[in-house]
Amino acid sequence: MMILYSKGLRGMAESLKVSRKPDGNPEIFCSVQGEGIHMGKPAVFLRLALCNLACTWCDTKYTWDWANYNKKNQVIEMGVEEVEREVLRHTPKFLVLTGGEPMIQQNQLIPLLERLKDRAFFIEVETNGTIYPSEKMVSLIAHWSISPKLNNSGNPLSSREIPDCYQFFAGLPSSHFKFVIQNGNDFEEVQSLMNKHHLTPDRIILMPEAQNRADLIERSEPVVELCKRTGCIFSTRLQILLWDNQRGV
Repeated sequence: MMILYSKGLRGMAESLKVSRKPDGNPEIFCSVQGEGIHMGKPAVFLRLALCNLACTWCDTKYTWDWANYNKKNQVIEMGVEEVEREVLRHTPKFLVLTGGEPMIQQNQLIPLLERLKDRAFFIEVETNGTIYPSEKMVSLIAHWSISPKLNNSGNPLSSREIPDCYQFFAGLPSSHFKFVIQNGNDFEEVQSLMNKHHLTPDRIILMPEAQNRADLIERSEPVVELCKRTGCIFSTRLQILLWDNQRGV
């Protein structure tokens, strides 16, 4: 059995590694959820730094690719109370944890999420599904947006598919699985994973890979047709349709 846990320490004093906007401020912002089952819902986003994978098409490499980005310029460390204050500056009580890979910092996140849940926040986490959550983390998350990586991501199979994690998230009713599709052949891999982990089409979201508006529009129709044939759910990327490749929107 192979189960990966985050290596954070315990305690309220633990700081969170948060992505910076180009102006140096933390990437905590209000927008609408651009992807997945809650697409269009107003939300506060907390973009966390660090990732345990390295997708070739990743559009947030500034959160983890220290060969090409300066970590000091891209990451700010913040205490729980600081992050909470930034989140509460905005109106929505829907928090989206994104990254990077938020689950790397799950232990450090728990005190923040406890405080926000006490304020009636609905909390969603966007994760690649390779890090096993603690019982406490599971109790705090209202929805799991699992985005497992396919071969098109460039990650080795041993890193991108952790069977025990797949099985755990498949057993959570509060989860959907979102796959990035580059071409029609990718769905053969998705079907294999669906069969292996007993996932039904109503829990599968297919989304075209695109980092700019023109590519997103061009690549969407084939994915829509794929969803029509298979019963899976289509998701666009509203943030790209509306703001192209801007950060912090």
